[in-house]
Amino acid sequence: MTALPRIAALAASILLLVSTAFAGELRDYAPTKVAPHTWVIHGPLGDPSVANQGFMNNPAFIVTRDGVVVVDPGSSVQAGRMVLRQIRQLTGKPVTHVLNTHVHGDHWFGNEAIHAVFPQAKIMAHPEMIRAAHDGAAARWLDIMDRLTEGFTRETRAVIPTVPISESQKFTAGGIEFRIHAPEKAHSGTDIMIEIVSEGVLFLGDNVMNGRFGQMNDGTFRGNIAACDRALTSAAKVFVPGHGKTGGSQIAAAYLAYLATLLETVKRELDAGKQDYEMKDTVKARLAAYTGWEGFDLHFGRHISVAVLELEAM
Repeated sequence: MTALPRIAALAASILLLVSTAFAGELRDYAPTKVAPHTWVIHGPLGDPSVANQGFMNNPAFIVTRDGVVVVDPGSSVQAGRMVLRQIRQLTGKPVTHVLNTHVHGDHWFGNEAIHAVFPQAKIMAHPEMIRAAHDGAAARWLDIMDRLTEGFTRETRAVIPTVPISESQKFTAGGIEFRIHAPEKAHSGTDIMIEIVSEGVLFLGDNVMNGRFGQMNDGTFRGNIAACDRALTSAAKVFVPGHGKTGGSQIAAAYLAYLATLLETVKRELDAGKQDYEMKDTVKARLAAYTGWEGFDLHFGRHISVAVLELEAM
């Protein structure tokens, strides 16, 4: 090989290495078995970032007699590929269904990776989630993820669910029944919770978080409180939040207490004639138990503003 071809080959190799490093792959997160057929991959807490490669939700999968049902495969095509790698460590069965709990892209952009390998898998979500994704939410969230991860998720494309599923619907996959709860105007207005009665498991989406706070701009406090109440009246023993560790009913109760206490205190202060900035210290004092949760400082003031707008609109 002459010098010029060798230089060209070396340059091509370097370019390939650079592009591969830029696209990258998400580091592996081991799944935790939470019920006889159910595994959860617990992502780190915090907002999407360069450090966490945009991955911070709780993808899960249920191994049925005939295949695998995936819940919320994560925030990017890389996250979806990581979820598939973990599934392959446990079973060679195909993915037959994917369930997306709501429209926020940190939960469902992993659809792309699963669709690429299992194009026949049914991708299911609330009809309002499907509508909102088509109406601009998908594009907005792709931009958010790209910006916050400084390009790590850039190759991701939105594979929007095509099968609507809503309140009180049931379906069976591989002998396991899935029940859908769709409380109105909860965390995002596009939410479903997924109950697997035979497993005693309830997937909460972001209607409940454990040790972390996120935005409330797309939903309502009253709707989210109703979702928590619905979860607590279910027969489930294993509660899987959208973010944070899986646990028992106490995690739904703790999140409910935050929402209810904040809304109640804001209403009292609002009735006393205070503006949102004037009530912040009083509300914070009532919620001292939550000040150590991830995202409290970022979202607490915003939650007060959302609560004020909700109460004033009544």
